[in-house]
Amino acid sequence: MAAPILSYEGLGLVQGSGWLFQDLDIYVGERDRLALIGRNGAGKTTLLKLLAGQIDPDKGKRVIVPGTHVVMLEQEPDFRPFATLMDFAVAGSDAPPEHEVAAIADQLGIDMSRTAASASGGERRRAALARALAQNPDVLLLDEPTNHLDLAAIDWLESWLARYTGAFVAISHDRTFLTRLTRQTLWLDRGAIRRKEIGFGGFEEWSDSVAAEEARAAQRLDSKLRLEAHWLERGVTARRKRNQGRLEKLKEMRATRAAMIGGPGVAKLGLANDDVRSKSVIVAENVSKSFGDRTIIKNFDFRVQRGDRIGIVGANGAGKSTLLKLLTGEIAPDSGKITLAPTLDGIVIDQQRSLMSPEKRVRDILADGGDWVEVRGVKKHIQGYLKEFLFDPGVVEASVGALSGGERSRLLLAREFARESNLLVLDEPTNDLDLETLDLLQEVIADYAGTVLLVSHDRDFLDRTVTVTLGLDGSGKVDIVAGGYADWEAKRVKPTAAKTKAPTTTAAAPPAQSRKKLSYKDQRDYDLLPKRIEEIEADMAGIERDLSDGTLFARDHKRFTTLTEKLETLRDEKAAAEDRWLELAEQVEALP
Repeated sequence: MAAPILSYEGLGLVQGSGWLFQDLDIYVGERDRLALIGRNGAGKTTLLKLLAGQIDPDKGKRVIVPGTHVVMLEQEPDFRPFATLMDFAVAGSDAPPEHEVAAIADQLGIDMSRTAASASGGERRRAALARALAQNPDVLLLDEPTNHLDLAAIDWLESWLARYTGAFVAISHDRTFLTRLTRQTLWLDRGAIRRKEIGFGGFEEWSDSVAAEEARAAQRLDSKLRLEAHWLERGVTARRKRNQGRLEKLKEMRATRAAMIGGPGVAKLGLANDDVRSKSVIVAENVSKSFGDRTIIKNFDFRVQRGDRIGIVGANGAGKSTLLKLLTGEIAPDSGKITLAPTLDGIVIDQQRSLMSPEKRVRDILADGGDWVEVRGVKKHIQGYLKEFLFDPGVVEASVGALSGGERSRLLLAREFARESNLLVLDEPTNDLDLETLDLLQEVIADYAGTVLLVSHDRDFLDRTVTVTLGLDGSGKVDIVAGGYADWEAKRVKPTAAKTKAPTTTAAAPPAQSRKKLSYKDQRDYDLLPKRIEEIEADMAGIERDLSDGTLFARDHKRFTTLTEKLETLRDEKAAAEDRWLELAEQVEALP
């Protein structure tokens, strides 16, 4: 192994009343491609700033090879002091030459003479990238580099980094970006750091094996405290397994939807089919929309079915937001007709995350200051509901302003998903979320009973979530593809091949195994577990109804404790039953 060009020995930093982390040993080699992974609030951004030398540690020694140029791309750089984007890019003693910035900005398609105050998030991100890359760094520290970028800009950045001869450390929620580019992984977890010489593509298997080993160690020590410390890791691992079953269901939904979609870019409205008509919640008929001389949407026909998960993709400025506003009735088309079901009741989770006052407590946001949250008609105790969204229940008294950006986003999701609705509109929902929260959001969307409209540049998230992709190329044409981003990309790149081959998400069946059938016990479990899961869910619903009595805790504390413990036991039993059934379902699919 080559000697590191940047390292920290015994790194420690105090935050608040305790150590954020301590005794960390970190090194970066001259050609390393490192993914920095960790939950929101673990200290990933702080660690990057320490590596960059922007802040000083409370203990530890930073060692850097003389002449090594370290550059950090911050997640939210401050543009306020600058009149234009170029002023920002060439400010400071370490500023790159203006012509170098201009050359990269031209490739990114950004006008650097744009006033900084009026620039969009995507324009600011491009300007920050132009500044960072033009500085010719030996080590590049990237904090959420794909946030606010459209697909074309992400592709360009991936190509640039693939050719880059220095080292980089990247924090990103974009699984596709990390999988394509990284070769090593740093995992920041509960104040400790682990390093493995694998790219992000191997991270889930590695983290699962670490969590399993820690759980076995905790069981050997018979320590309730240690078991409690791992409730989240076990939950994430089980969730990941259950999501495999959801992906199978998604494939079935896509196949059904593909049968309803006609030739390239045209949806069959199915006007003669009463069943299709009755399930339609939004119908677009020959819709066109222009702004000035520019056509945004042209001759668009589509029928959104109840339960659809619709992904909208395209470059910035291609018309994604316009199409979303047309489909939700926020704006009217210039020609054609948009019909919305009269019973449609939607909630919108926008990319600004601006709806929550920083001085309010988590308890105020979720429960109006109380102890109970009304979750789609069912009362849940606030601490239990917080655990469902991966919060430590102790955060209930924290102020919104004390939460990280990702935690605020997660809190907003928790609040909005509690509301009764049958239409969910998400505009760039994955910004600022960590990977565990993305898994959770994927699960919540999959289990949502209504219809989902989703604008996102997160390719992996789209592939795991949507049933239909609406792709805009900026000319006014809208491609309608059954499947996710990969299916749309395949159609764009190879339009003729896309007509003859099945969508990439509907993979061929695995090769038949030598065993001809399940054992008696396995077959019995496969047949009976769905009914048992329904029984467990019914028992859980009954307990939750009893716990929704706000006087129970004070009136009969012993019964409250017993019910709470039983509910946790049932949740564990349900998770185990689901995992067992999914394992058997995979075996059944593989049978000849």
